[in-house]
Amino acid sequence: MKLIKTVFLFCLLTAIHISNAQDSKYTWGEDSNRHENIPKGTVAKYVWKSTIFEGTIREYFIYVPAQYKSNEATALMVFQDGHAYINEEGSFRAPIVFDNLIYQKEMPVTIGLFINPGDISSVLPEDPFRASNRSIEYDSLNDDYIRFLMEELIPEISKTYNITTNPKMRAICGLSSGAICAFTAAWERPDYFNKVMSHIGSFTNIRGGHNYEAMIRETPKKNIKVYLQDGSNDLNNEYGNWWLANLQMASSLEYMSYDYMFVKGDGAHNGKHGGSVFPEALKWLWSDFKKK
Repeated sequence: MKLIKTVFLFCLLTAIHISNAQDSKYTWGEDSNRHENIPKGTVAKYVWKSTIFEGTIREYFIYVPAQYKSNEATALMVFQDGHAYINEEGSFRAPIVFDNLIYQKEMPVTIGLFINPGDISSVLPEDPFRASNRSIEYDSLNDDYIRFLMEELIPEISKTYNITTNPKMRAICGLSSGAICAFTAAWERPDYFNKVMSHIGSFTNIRGGHNYEAMIRETPKKNIKVYLQDGSNDLNNEYGNWWLANLQMASSLEYMSYDYMFVKGDGAHNGKHGGSVFPEALKWLWSDFKKK
């Protein structure tokens, strides 16, 4: 038994070492760094108690670019697990990237809505990734979350900001379970969100997400544009194989002639690869804006 434990520990440490070595090659480019000459947007934090997800509490953040004008309808991009994207010292550094790309006119002037998952509590959870309602909100294949956006949070921020009603100027993004949530929102309401960005998406059987592979093939093509990112060393557990699931998603999107991109790597289940290519992903997602 002692030998088995020793071998298991050696294999585990070896796997962690390999994963860290593979992820270490993913670094940030200039679009993920601050530059003194580029106008800086503002970020504000709020707390929301939902009625659709009854009994839940969550933080959300609003990024407003320096170029925002109240008399002009502004593009919107929504992020699940917002804390992971809004952090300027994290993997994605969204406020910095937004500042740079909006200044370069590689993406439209865009308000960012960064939402944490809900927790059934009277106080905010210490770790939003472990919020008690996260899987229910993110992994479920229904319209609850898109209703939460359409009926609660987006109307709330629209009281203050002039947000476009054009679905092609609205995007939604997430990582892991937040990524399948983003896809589900656009899948359920392509008339509301045209653009989807998925990082290490959980298109696995947590709450039936593995069914999307067939659903995409069996359903008339929807008007959505999809960006996928994943690594070959992503999770492989009782819920499925994340890398294979993303390969299947890409295959189904290709079969149905969707406007999609799949960026492949060899990273693990984290934001290092996705963060390193985040600026290029945004440029592709908003490329139709640039052409226009």
